[in-house]
Amino acid sequence: MSLATTLRGLHVPGTPLVVPNAWDAASARMVEAAGFAAVATSSNATAAVLGYDDGEHAPVDDVLAGAARIAQSVSVPVTVDFERGYRLAPSELVERFLATGAVGLNLEDSDPATGSMIDVGEQADFLAAVRAAAGDALVINARIDAFIRKAGTADQQLATALDRGNRYLAAGADCVYPIGVGDLDLICTLTTQLDGPVNAGYGQGANSVADYAARGVARVTFGPMFQRHLYAKFADALLPAIAADHNPFTA
Repeated sequence: MSLATTLRGLHVPGTPLVVPNAWDAASARMVEAAGFAAVATSSNATAAVLGYDDGEHAPVDDVLAGAARIAQSVSVPVTVDFERGYRLAPSELVERFLATGAVGLNLEDSDPATGSMIDVGEQADFLAAVRAAAGDALVINARIDAFIRKAGTADQQLATALDRGNRYLAAGADCVYPIGVGDLDLICTLTTQLDGPVNAGYGQGANSVADYAARGVARVTFGPMFQRHLYAKFADALLPAIAADHNPFTA
């Protein structure tokens, strides 16, 4: 069984794949050692450790090299937050991405440079072209940005998310990710009206994994929260302790 097949099979509505987001090989190995079935990356976190802002500012060669190091460091499937594909043509995207050893990727539906939503037909065509180039070798998680981009009223955001999600699934996505949704009733609406697995973001932990499971979620991810939390501890507690000549390891 290929790693892509394994990853795809872990997306079970009601029994979600819990995927802590790593940012380098060391953190990925910790995720695997803790017993998780797969490793995800966060574009925000990996860009930060490379010295760049999120939003496709990191050079794609560096992003792919980082993905390769992560994939080579663990034996479980790796899925990478690849923003909107760094403006690579679908065939080149797939060829270069598969060379890293990662078997899954997130692709978002707004332009990182402008924040504007991509035309739904254009995005569906893009996802279909990636699927055609990859066959079954990649698990595609199609991000839906209607909620974080505030695409109209609350009702309009939901309608947009449902329309886009079902079109992306029809185009070949394995899972859809309506990012920025924490309301459990809304998540339940999405899981019941979308025609495939749904990824929910854990966020700050207002809801538990069990809450998401009870609403039919198939995947739970954490974005850059782990990297931000740990680096904030370094910046806000450990370094000031040293500056004040206190022992940082008892801070």
